[in-house]
Amino acid sequence: MLKPTLAAFAEKLSIAPREAGPLGIGQIKTDILSGLTVALALVPEAVAFAFVAGVNPLVGLYAAFMVGLITALIGGRPGMISGATGALAVVMVALVAQHGVEYLFATVVLMGIMQIFAGVFRLGKFMRLVPHPVMLGFVNGLAIVIFLAQLSQFKVPGSVVTTDHGMTGGEWLSGLPLVMMLGLVALTMAIIWVTPKITRAIPAPLAGIGIVAALVIGFGIDVPRVGDLASIKGGLPPFHLPMVPLSLETFQIIFPYALILAAIGLIESLLTLNLVGEITGQRGGASQECIAQGTANVVTGFFGGMGGCAMIGQSMINVKSGGRTRIAGVAAALFLLAFILFASPLIEMIPLAALVGVMFMVVIGTFAWRSLVIMQKIPLIDAFVIVLVTVVTVWHDLAVAVVVGVIVSALAYAWNNASRIHARTRMNDDGHKVYEIDGPLFFGSASGFTELFDPAGDPDRVIVDFMNSRVVDQSALQAIEDIAAKYEGQGKEIRLRHLTPVCHRLLGRAGQLMIDSDDDPQYGVAVDYSVRTGRLSGGH
Repeated sequence: MLKPTLAAFAEKLSIAPREAGPLGIGQIKTDILSGLTVALALVPEAVAFAFVAGVNPLVGLYAAFMVGLITALIGGRPGMISGATGALAVVMVALVAQHGVEYLFATVVLMGIMQIFAGVFRLGKFMRLVPHPVMLGFVNGLAIVIFLAQLSQFKVPGSVVTTDHGMTGGEWLSGLPLVMMLGLVALTMAIIWVTPKITRAIPAPLAGIGIVAALVIGFGIDVPRVGDLASIKGGLPPFHLPMVPLSLETFQIIFPYALILAAIGLIESLLTLNLVGEITGQRGGASQECIAQGTANVVTGFFGGMGGCAMIGQSMINVKSGGRTRIAGVAAALFLLAFILFASPLIEMIPLAALVGVMFMVVIGTFAWRSLVIMQKIPLIDAFVIVLVTVVTVWHDLAVAVVVGVIVSALAYAWNNASRIHARTRMNDDGHKVYEIDGPLFFGSASGFTELFDPAGDPDRVIVDFMNSRVVDQSALQAIEDIAAKYEGQGKEIRLRHLTPVCHRLLGRAGQLMIDSDDDPQYGVAVDYSVRTGRLSGGH
């Protein structure tokens, strides 16, 4: 009797996405176990990112709990996992080193406010402009970053030094400890690979962690464990107002960091949202995700957390483990809190090798291996964008990589379209020369457009037909006016056909030279421009 009631209650709370249909007890169990798996993987990640940012490990753990809980409840995509991330931590370290952790808390609050505004004004829709090659470069770069982040676990515990630039140095494991570490990592990966072929009762990553942890604890194998990083024992996150002066100077200090963190957080979150959506078959939710991330960071800043965003590695663990609803994210956050409050001695005994093995399987599953095959078949510029975004993601950070990829893709698109403008010429029955323009007319093709004409050699009457063209921006309008002026300067008559009513209004001198037609197109020009003294001048 309890099982149907629980399922109905969860469904009534909209914990399950609408696309998933009725929420059964089996899905609830899968989501809870997926949440447990994610929580176990979150512990070393949160601790490591706290070290990168130069703050206490509990600051990272509290962020993972609060950001994870709030975004799981109100986020734009069930199944996503959020928490403290390395992409944000590398930006925070300079702020903490120069001004202290209190300024970090204030920055996280301001960062959250910016993200809320981004959601309210629906800025998340601009993620539609991210081309597929950029997405491929993003996942490939992030897979490499996740892989490289695990290498620090192959160093002797306590030998890694935290500086103003993050964690550096450290003595690598060698000899038998290294062999044991690699063996346990390989064993974990093998268990994760085999488990789905035997049973799907429990998530494969959880089986890998559990079996390897039992072997290490049962046989007393001496390998690095979670407790070697730091103690995770603590209490409930306390409410804490950032102890910073409320002054313009403080705002000037935290604003640049908040802006960068907000941008990185939203870009990583929205790309992860798209990636999870492709796997789960869900769409939309970008603006809701922005608001959820912002709300989570505002709350986290007032409870001593370092802020966070979506975590692609943990999201992949959750989705690949069967987590599909909000229950999984909520369970992960609550399990993490339980670890902090009650189970820290047990969690600190888990070997790092088991968690590294899980993350290595995430790397294998995240990397777009098919991109290595299709790069020989797709246009060269797309292949270049994939490699460029991958390299910049690893070398610098995600936000810069995505922006660079979008800019290069946009320039390539503009260049390709600029080369498509051409004209077919013919003489009509009245002896007039007709230029039939084909291709988009915009800033990139305006120069090529003017080169299509021969004002000196053309007959006294010329018609320019835009039926197969599209006038896009002010540069295009200006190019039309310039051509009209050249023909007028030669004492010749020019007429323009099949331009939109908008172009009729915006064109100055050339606007008087149009031939109205019943089949004139009705599209709009990209930007509205005003006309002064017979010439065009930009004005929004």
